[in-house]
Amino acid sequence: MEKIDVSSDCGLYRMTTGKNIEEIIATTPETRSISNNPRVMGLEYTHRLQKACTKILRQLALNDLTCLEENQTIVFDILRGGLNFGLREALGNAFGWNRHGCSFISAQRARNDESPEQWHIVETEYSKVYMPKTASIVIGDVVATGTSLEHAMKALVAEAQKQGTNLRSVVFFTFGGPRAGEILGKMDAMCRERFSGYERTTLVYLEGCFTVPVLETKISIKITGTDLLRLNAVMAPEFIASQYEDPCYPIQRCAIYDAGSRAFWPPEYIQDLDDYWSKVKALANQGVTYDALLKERYPGLDPAPFGSVDLGKVCDDQLAWIKKML
Repeated sequence: MEKIDVSSDCGLYRMTTGKNIEEIIATTPETRSISNNPRVMGLEYTHRLQKACTKILRQLALNDLTCLEENQTIVFDILRGGLNFGLREALGNAFGWNRHGCSFISAQRARNDESPEQWHIVETEYSKVYMPKTASIVIGDVVATGTSLEHAMKALVAEAQKQGTNLRSVVFFTFGGPRAGEILGKMDAMCRERFSGYERTTLVYLEGCFTVPVLETKISIKITGTDLLRLNAVMAPEFIASQYEDPCYPIQRCAIYDAGSRAFWPPEYIQDLDDYWSKVKALANQGVTYDALLKERYPGLDPAPFGSVDLGKVCDDQLAWIKKML
């Protein structure tokens, strides 16, 4: 990674991937707390994420990494995950804007019955898309398999052509994995071919470009096609350093868990946490140590600064809090 601009409030790093798009890793205190601490949920979660996006948008503009103008900018919300990022408000807070627009599209994915490791879109009924003659699009979503993103990008380009809009740029925020870069790289090439004024695509990974497990991934607890792992991920230095703040942080099942329920239906989200930590507790009861689990889930992190950690005690602390919430 290449350092672009780093302060205590917001850090930007450029990933050197060789793609035709800007791939940025952004780090803030707010997104670190979201990815580390599963107790951040509901309104607290969306407020922190909106605050982080405000800081990042401002920092991107100061470093000439966007070309956004108020009357040309449209927030494109992929329901419901896109609502988590609060990008309409973040743009207003970052730049003092009031006249930028907001459009919506629904995209609900599901596993294929005959091939569960394949995903498809099962719900696309809602769409309300407004576009000016020249449009810069700002989007946020969680990306694991990229199924929803791929659908949304194709719909976005098709709608722009239908409305006679000339797309100028796309800024995409994500807690996500490498599929985001692959899909947006293809979209960028398509936009440059179809829209004469297309200038740039900026992909912003929040805290890291995480990995997504497949059947062959050798970890004890995983949800394939869904989890965002620290295992072999490319992460901001500040995020890596923050893992030492609490021994539960680097062994979380996922960097975000289910973003929709985390924001809008906490009971389901808390049940998800209960399921994970109950499974980790079962491993501890079978003799698995903290160091062994850390080596499995985040092998690049040195366990020495933690000292001696009792994995069972870590689980008990998490499960005690979860029990109060259920």
